[in-house]
Amino acid sequence: MSIRSGKVITVVGMGYVGLGIATMLSQHSYVCMLDIDKQRVDSLTKHRSPIEDKDVSNWLKQKALHLEATDSETKAYSTADIVIIATPTNYDSDKNYFDTSSVEQSLGNVAQLCPNALVVIKSTVPVGFTERMRTKYPKLKLVFSSEFLRETKALYDNLYPSRIIFGFDQSDTDLKSQVEHFADLLRNSAHKRDIPIIFMTSTEAEAVKLFANTYLAMRISFFNELDTYAYSNNLDSKSIIEGVGLDPRIGDYYNNPSFGYGGYCLPKDTKQLLSNFDNIPQDLIQAIVSSNDTRKDYIANKIIERVKSLRLSQQPVIGIYRLTMKSNSDNFRDSSIQGIIRRLNGYRFRIIIFEPQLRTEMWHNFEVINEFEEFASQSHVIVANRYSSQLDSVEDKIFTRDIFYRD
Repeated sequence: MSIRSGKVITVVGMGYVGLGIATMLSQHSYVCMLDIDKQRVDSLTKHRSPIEDKDVSNWLKQKALHLEATDSETKAYSTADIVIIATPTNYDSDKNYFDTSSVEQSLGNVAQLCPNALVVIKSTVPVGFTERMRTKYPKLKLVFSSEFLRETKALYDNLYPSRIIFGFDQSDTDLKSQVEHFADLLRNSAHKRDIPIIFMTSTEAEAVKLFANTYLAMRISFFNELDTYAYSNNLDSKSIIEGVGLDPRIGDYYNNPSFGYGGYCLPKDTKQLLSNFDNIPQDLIQAIVSSNDTRKDYIANKIIERVKSLRLSQQPVIGIYRLTMKSNSDNFRDSSIQGIIRRLNGYRFRIIIFEPQLRTEMWHNFEVINEFEEFASQSHVIVANRYSSQLDSVEDKIFTRDIFYRD
């Protein structure tokens, strides 16, 4: 096999982070993806159609890529020169800490099966985690590399990255040389030219990731609170937001009101950063986390007011239009509308759901109706975090704060 980089790369975890970087690197390198979920593995090896990412599926069908998948640790690690760890790290609200067990297990496997490989952690971890793992596994060549990917655009953001950041011990000249070679591999695999590449300590790189996502959550929260103010005072949110955004220091982006920030990253990353501020003075980080709950409380109360204003003689039916976190997404994880459902569930409403991604008749004890006309006709109020032209025919039933009809 003639592959330009000559490196064998193992990517651990077939979520959108792992799929994005694996697909990009497999243009010029042999890449083996490892996942414990056999269905995910089969989706790539048999159907060339990964579960998590439609863009990756399209690439796999159109391009000759050096990419395969396995659930065998021995096969994945035995010849790896570089191991990229992209396993999930869900936030444990009881411990106020990311669950890093999957990352730690992967590091243990690397230490046993391919201890000479360069190990790049892509999973989001608490600040200071990589340094602790370096103490635990002193012989491993450990690097933390922040990922800055948008869900549904993971492959694009790998090909056109805003920046590439590596955190490692720069006093280790051999490690630095290997990181520089890996940086070249990423640069050469990307389509964007002149990519900023920054070296720092692993702890600093971990902080970059959490602070960047918390800033995005802050921006979402700001415009949501602006919308709360405008809606409460019968003002036009769109006009106010457009006027604010024309200031070049603020800009016209990430400013479309919603039911709150959601998805896999922002909710957990903001909470993790807040926990890292233990015994350190702060007000803003706490406010960003609290603001998201306040917004959901407000939205739920406004929906309840809307339903009561109908003065129905029968049990009100609230239709939930899509469970996804944003338009063009198939991800339900911690989507803000689920927080709205939880708040509405304590009232005497019947809640029904329209979600084409679901193939079941029930979801968490709520009826799923995926025939849109039936769903719409049964609903007295239809709640939509993001608007769609499909809703045009029942616009009078819609409750949404999607002002610009975009994410």
